[in-house]
Amino acid sequence: MSAKKIALIVFAVLVLAGAITGTILYGRSNVTPVATGKAVREDLVATVSGTGQIKPKTYVNVGATSFGRITHLYVKEGDHVKAGTVLATVENVQPEATVAAQAATIAASKTDISSYIAAEKTAVANVDQAKADLEQKQLDFGRSKQLYESKLIAKQDYDAKKAAYDMSVATLAQRQAAVAQAQAQTDSARGHTNQAVATQRANYDALDKTVSRAPFDGLVTNVPVREGETVVVGIQNAEGSTLMTLADMSVITAEVKVDETDIVNVRLGQPADVTVDALPGKIFKGHVTEVGDQALLRTTGVATSQSTTGTEEAKDFKVVVTLDADSGISPDDLRPGLSCTAKIVTANKPDTLTIPIQSLVQRDAADEQALYTNHGKASTTVSTSATKPTLTQGVYLLVKDKDKLRVKFVPVTTGITGATDIEVLTGLNAGDELVTGRYKILRSLKSGTAIKRDNSVQPIVDTDSSS
Repeated sequence: MSAKKIALIVFAVLVLAGAITGTILYGRSNVTPVATGKAVREDLVATVSGTGQIKPKTYVNVGATSFGRITHLYVKEGDHVKAGTVLATVENVQPEATVAAQAATIAASKTDISSYIAAEKTAVANVDQAKADLEQKQLDFGRSKQLYESKLIAKQDYDAKKAAYDMSVATLAQRQAAVAQAQAQTDSARGHTNQAVATQRANYDALDKTVSRAPFDGLVTNVPVREGETVVVGIQNAEGSTLMTLADMSVITAEVKVDETDIVNVRLGQPADVTVDALPGKIFKGHVTEVGDQALLRTTGVATSQSTTGTEEAKDFKVVVTLDADSGISPDDLRPGLSCTAKIVTANKPDTLTIPIQSLVQRDAADEQALYTNHGKASTTVSTSATKPTLTQGVYLLVKDKDKLRVKFVPVTTGITGATDIEVLTGLNAGDELVTGRYKILRSLKSGTAIKRDNSVQPIVDTDSSS
């Protein structure tokens, strides 16, 4: 074969290859690359997160109950104490002296009671003697009366017996009155003694208040005073001295703030996972036990009802998560005030149809249907009026159209939202392939547009670097 013929053949092949390449490139120039995903059935968990700090459910500021100088502090911050443990003592010289003086008064009163009881017994014995004497005088007087009436004795003897009888009657009455008087004196002495005993109880209470004891088992979290300092008791609006803060670590809570847009999904009893910044890798199980009703300003933490400013700003709500007792809590691990994050499970649906959240778009369904019919090109049937379009939530579904892949807008209704996926209630079936990105393409994508799959990872562009 001659060189001329070979050159012609090579030229013809190059022309044919160029034509084929041009056709392919022209066809590809009208195809939009998109990232795709599928509607799948899976377990979907909706969560709400909030940040805050660890707090004991019960804690108390142990305040001074007696004025004076601190003589002993028996605990320090971080100590675990049992209920009734002596925490601190304040000088007690005056209360002890008052108790001793009152004890002597009570002893003297009891001695007086014994004396009055003895006098009462003497008075009773005198009454018995007076009764016996009166009985004798009554018999003598009776015999004298009979003799006098029989004119056997003189009037003078009769009068003497009568006078003796009357004297015995008066003596008995006097001695009976003496018994009543002795009993009254005894009762009065008992009353004074009871009064002294009651006063002593108050004195013991004042003495006992110089000793501070733990009201429950707990952890000493703060001791703002030192031995030798003088403490005072609070009165009316004047705050008293605080000796220390005691926290009951048997029930621990995580008090977190949840954004106002998420609080509507939070309910009592919902499970939660709590992580503590100081304990990486540990997850504590808990449940919601309190949901605040007052919105709190994010910058100041003040309730909106107490705020005097009219500035609009983001708001949070307080949510308290109580850690479960069987979640591996150790009082040695957790401390009040540790920063934490609570992930609250607001919904859990097993085996539900889900799609990636980023695939959702808002479009006018009527316009999208017309665009799909016209292969993505606007026509006179597409609404071009100035009125606001009726937007519908939906996704772009991949549809095989002859030898090309096109997208079609499909309205969907959604349910709960997970971390990256959202539940689909109507509009799709499991396995349906849809457009998930990228954002710039989804923003301007139209139904009927020819597309191709491009699920490659896009390089991250540093927008902050200078050119």
